[in-house]
Amino acid sequence: MNTEKVLVAGATGYLGQFLVKELKNRGYWVRILIRNHSQKELFEEVDEIFVGKVTQPSTIKHVTSNIDWVFSTIGITRQKDNLSYMDVDYQGNMNLLVDALENNVSSFQYISAINGQELKHLKIFEAKERFVDALKASNIHSSIIRPNGFFSDMKDFLNMAKGGRVFLFGHGRFQLNPIHGEDLATVCINTMEAKKDEVIVGGPEIFSQNDLASLALKAWNKPIKIIHLPDWIRLSVIWFFRTFTSSKTYGPIEFFLTAMAKDNIAPQHGSKKLLDFFYNSVQKQKNAQPQ
Repeated sequence: MNTEKVLVAGATGYLGQFLVKELKNRGYWVRILIRNHSQKELFEEVDEIFVGKVTQPSTIKHVTSNIDWVFSTIGITRQKDNLSYMDVDYQGNMNLLVDALENNVSSFQYISAINGQELKHLKIFEAKERFVDALKASNIHSSIIRPNGFFSDMKDFLNMAKGGRVFLFGHGRFQLNPIHGEDLATVCINTMEAKKDEVIVGGPEIFSQNDLASLALKAWNKPIKIIHLPDWIRLSVIWFFRTFTSSKTYGPIEFFLTAMAKDNIAPQHGSKKLLDFFYNSVQKQKNAQPQ
């Protein structure tokens, strides 16, 4: 039994649920922060549940009371409300950090992304990295995790492939090695236990964008049909959405299209295979369809 008491903020997200599971497997006492009571049914083995919203600091007062380590996966990837990246990724995490400082938490881990410090001109990273800077400057041990893409992010390829073809900008030879949430959770906890300050992490397999498109089509049992679009179209799409839509709309598009225009290869960890994830995702979609 580990003696540290842990808070997982963002527990209902893709990575958060794997973090909770792995922490309990290792014998940690775990408190989770969730936004509403209906989310309680997602968790069976946690020690304590705290209901509150990081964007409303009065609702999370003392959420870190008697906590040793905080893991925060809080951030927006797909906008679903009127909150901005600054509201959630920066200010929401700042509200959590303030409570952690008041309660003498010893370590605070935050999940950003690979190359975030170099991409502050993007709306998503402007907020994330502003918080990273504040966390590093605070009187608390900071632990920054920089994954280069989750398996769940690769569903964009899978969704395109369902129609029988995948569109790529440019030559499609840029590479990345996305990581499964279960493998990433292991890295996160190992990093905290080892008291490391910052870790860049990817999955065990390196793929080109052409490889990802082919895997997605294979998962749907479709012929390999990849259409390469001129890169100027990618730049035009970014310009159009930046010019004519709000950051709530263009943020994810700007991030995805910018990231896909360079290699994003990180140190390899884990054992989960992307093709298995694709096959499982396709099967779930098929099972969910009315018979």
